[in-house]
Amino acid sequence: MIRSVLIANRGEIACRIIRTARAMNIRTIAIATEADRSWLHWQQADEAVFLGEGPAAESYLCGPEIIRVALEHGADAIHPGYGFLSENAKFARDCAEAGLVFIGPPADAISAMGSKSEAKALMETAGVPVVPGYHGDRQQPQFLKQKAYEIGYPVLIKAVSGGGGRGMRIVNKAIEFDEQLASAQREALAAFGDDRVLIERYLDNPRHIEMQVFADSHGNVVHLFERDCSVQRRHQKVIEEAPAPGLSDTVRAAMGEAAIKAANAVGYQGAGTVEFIVDGANLEKPDSFFFMEMNTRLQVEHPVTEMVTGLDLVEWQLRIAGGEALPLAQDDLKLAGHAMEVRIYAEDPAHDFQPAMGKLWAVEFPAGPNVRVDSGVTAGSVVSPYYDSMLAKIIVHAPGRDAVIDRLRKALKEVQIAGVKTNVGFLGSILADGEFSAGGIETGYVDRRITELTGGGPGPALAALAVDQWLKRSDQHQARLPGPWQGGSGFEVGGLERTVGIDLLVDGQPADAEIRWKNGSAETIVGTEAAMPDEGRARIVWGGGIAYVSVDGRQLSVAFPSPLERVLGVSQGSGHVLTPMHGRIVSVRIGAGDTVSAGDILFTLEAMKMEHSIKAPVDGIISRILVSEGMQVDEGAEALMIDQAPAESPG
Repeated sequence: MIRSVLIANRGEIACRIIRTARAMNIRTIAIATEADRSWLHWQQADEAVFLGEGPAAESYLCGPEIIRVALEHGADAIHPGYGFLSENAKFARDCAEAGLVFIGPPADAISAMGSKSEAKALMETAGVPVVPGYHGDRQQPQFLKQKAYEIGYPVLIKAVSGGGGRGMRIVNKAIEFDEQLASAQREALAAFGDDRVLIERYLDNPRHIEMQVFADSHGNVVHLFERDCSVQRRHQKVIEEAPAPGLSDTVRAAMGEAAIKAANAVGYQGAGTVEFIVDGANLEKPDSFFFMEMNTRLQVEHPVTEMVTGLDLVEWQLRIAGGEALPLAQDDLKLAGHAMEVRIYAEDPAHDFQPAMGKLWAVEFPAGPNVRVDSGVTAGSVVSPYYDSMLAKIIVHAPGRDAVIDRLRKALKEVQIAGVKTNVGFLGSILADGEFSAGGIETGYVDRRITELTGGGPGPALAALAVDQWLKRSDQHQARLPGPWQGGSGFEVGGLERTVGIDLLVDGQPADAEIRWKNGSAETIVGTEAAMPDEGRARIVWGGGIAYVSVDGRQLSVAFPSPLERVLGVSQGSGHVLTPMHGRIVSVRIGAGDTVSAGDILFTLEAMKMEHSIKAPVDGIISRILVSEGMQVDEGAEALMIDQAPAESPG
């Protein structure tokens, strides 16, 4: 029986494990960094241990230090959560050698499934269908390109040791292969320390459907049905649901049988997920699915399965790790209703989903029957550049899929997160989209519809609303502005009218506001738009002197800089390219003197475990470059300067 567990992870999964452990009277020990002192897992555990300043390699990924802390603080076991150390076979072995229970599968099972190429070969032997492709050891670029030609485009490049979409690229044409291969290898090396890749056929209408499996040390293996994870961006899951729309009982049974074969083939124990790529055009056929990989851990989306089965999967993990048998047999497991999960990230969908960082000035989540929120943040938490930017998950359960979508849309409207941009509005757009509501979308859905799904952001009318509230907040503010009776004339035809200008920064960009008084009333104009009518949809939160204004999950910030700040901001000019976030420069695509066009890629920045392409904002000539490959940069640092070409004179 496990009596004390150290949680080698952070955020919402650490809080999730603490919740179940507490219900089982198991003592919890959390680890946290200086960057995470404001997150909830630090506060909720029975004991918390400080472990480094911030970077994951020096804290949450430092296996020897975590084991030392676990032993010193009397832990019986270590729960790695998901990600970080959960799929590290060496860490699992080190725990066993130290006398600690690793709450996960045996190290040999992790090793067998950790290499995608070796796992696929093993699955073929076990009779589990796999996607046609090259899974061998030869990694010369020209050889891989030849294999891609033999497989036939489009192909998928995948990191051998990958996960979470990192090191994965879709290649549609041979001319794109070299660049995409190099980018995938760089990202894989940075994320996993291994730049090896495999090449597979890319299905034209693919759906991503996975099976939750559990196995104990007594030889029992069951599946807990499927989750549809086809709503993805950059191969990372955005929305998950169970059961999968349109999946027949026949295919479900065949897929479940294949998942159990996969688990048996590696002597699996604990929680795992067998992921399949499914031909969406032939979903009714039992041979329409292919093995992709097995994640040897609990998944981010496990609450979906918990909602439709009524089970606590973390409790199952703890009991199985303690030597108990599976609580239920396959015939005892039943699906009930429908469940769906959305992941809320600190990111800006309007700007290519760039990760957002900063302090959360307000955090509010929905509540009510059949609505669950898993989160690790609260008001005052700080989103740092060091880790994944997920803030929370909202999970809803209802008798049917339509009811789930309706309740989840309402739940998202109740979310209030002020201080950083989030994807809440983007998620709401997906849930409101008729194509998604019909069910059965493929993994390319978000990319196909990205313009519609990310459009409709807050405009100048929201900024004007913030100015209105700013004026009402303080008599001091109003005293600084000339009133309607302070003009040189006491009479004007058509009534007294005065206009006052105010300098703003809207989402960090200079903007002008005008306050117009006429006939005893005032109107605020930003750009060409007046303040929107206050219909109760807009929310304004003030933090650090900045107004964070949001409507339907889309947010903008409004700051009121001093005249000096305004002048400095204007002097920067549109040819200055700043780094959008803290990170590391992985490649520089241009040189001094090069001519570029707006939209050309200038350099690539690695941040939040992903690569981000920074593009030219204007046409011109590169006059100065201040970054180089390998350089660590802060958010807002000047990277390079583009001298804009003078406009041609007419005639």
